[in-house]
Amino acid sequence: MSADLSISVSYLSQIESGDRPLSKKVLAALAATYPTDWAMIEPENEDTLLIQTIEACSDPSALDTCSDRQDLQKLIRQQPQIARRIVALHQAYRRTQEQLRVLDDQIEASPSAVGRLPWDQVRDWFHSQQNYIDAIDREAERFAHELQAGNRIAALQDRLANRFGVSIQTLEGDDVPLRAYDTATRTLGLDPAQPSETTLFQLAYQLGRLEFAELINPLAHSAMDSDAGRMLLSVGLANYAAGALLMPYSAFRNSAQEFRHDIDRLRQRFSTSFEQTCHRLSTLQRPGMNGLPVFFCRVDMAGNITKRHSATAVQFAQFGGACPLWVVHEAVAIPDRILVQLGEMPDGGRYVSMAKGLVKPSGSYDRQPRRYAVALGCEEQHAAAFVYADALRPGGTATRIGTSCRICPRSDCEQRAFPPAASDIQIDPDRRKAIPYHFR
Repeated sequence: MSADLSISVSYLSQIESGDRPLSKKVLAALAATYPTDWAMIEPENEDTLLIQTIEACSDPSALDTCSDRQDLQKLIRQQPQIARRIVALHQAYRRTQEQLRVLDDQIEASPSAVGRLPWDQVRDWFHSQQNYIDAIDREAERFAHELQAGNRIAALQDRLANRFGVSIQTLEGDDVPLRAYDTATRTLGLDPAQPSETTLFQLAYQLGRLEFAELINPLAHSAMDSDAGRMLLSVGLANYAAGALLMPYSAFRNSAQEFRHDIDRLRQRFSTSFEQTCHRLSTLQRPGMNGLPVFFCRVDMAGNITKRHSATAVQFAQFGGACPLWVVHEAVAIPDRILVQLGEMPDGGRYVSMAKGLVKPSGSYDRQPRRYAVALGCEEQHAAAFVYADALRPGGTATRIGTSCRICPRSDCEQRAFPPAASDIQIDPDRRKAIPYHFR
């Protein structure tokens, strides 16, 4: 930490002990080096302005950035109104980018749709919670310690039987669901064709739904305004509880740091699937114990993003149409092989992405297996904590990707499907490139 802040270890120790005050220089270094952690701290007004000015003047989407902290400190002392104006303009720019993403979603959405769909409401609710539900997560972590060690499938079955009188049976037939619970007979049926980690998760889901009902039901009822929304959210919260139960927060976060977020090593330690492990990494947002800020998504064969969460500046298009240059699309066609990519967004942000194609068995030749890919990534500055970045050359050339063609400003992309919304298209009938137009 002292190396990151360019101060001595003894000076840092004195600050931690309260023997030395935070200087403006160290304050600025903290804000620039640890923006996620620093967001929880509320400094004085002048210090807040300094942090916001550093962020605005360091935005890589601007051609000429200014990151000299002494110059910015001088600006705030001598011309605070100009500094506030810079911050206000930067915040307005960020809001405009968010509005463009909303416009992109509205363009793709059905014009006959009335209001937001329950599915979208639930997804946005989880996003507003930063994909972390503190009450459920802490209760699941406490409860996980009560389960006996060893065979976790047997432990979950015993808990379901002893506390709730639930018996387990194997489903039979050609078209059985993954899980079927009969509330009248308290019988839980499971598909025998699924791998053990799926069986484990379905048991954890059922236990979480019953064990944490007093937390889940009021939360779902108060957060949604429709019966469908409440039911969808309650299912999502039970799934969250299952993940938190199988991968308790502190133990999982410590293991993730130990393994440098190696998914295969983590899934072996916690007996979970590749996708479950990736998803859990995206929920490590406990205040004061944050995990690595990552983005996570799941993409199907058609390129639709069916799961998404981002603790970084990366945003996803809501209705598919994601950038074809993103490595996750290639991973869909290559199951069980991990692909790594260094990508650069239009704003200049650089991210390390890991993507893997997955196939979920159906248990029958007559039923198509489910094929999709999951992607997990972090900002390039965190590459040392992300084992997949080892496959990349430090500071190497990045693939220039975007969010969606409808809002991507790149004019030289040969993979562009259509021009961005509200662009001025220019067509030259005597000159043809990879795409038949250019725009301003």
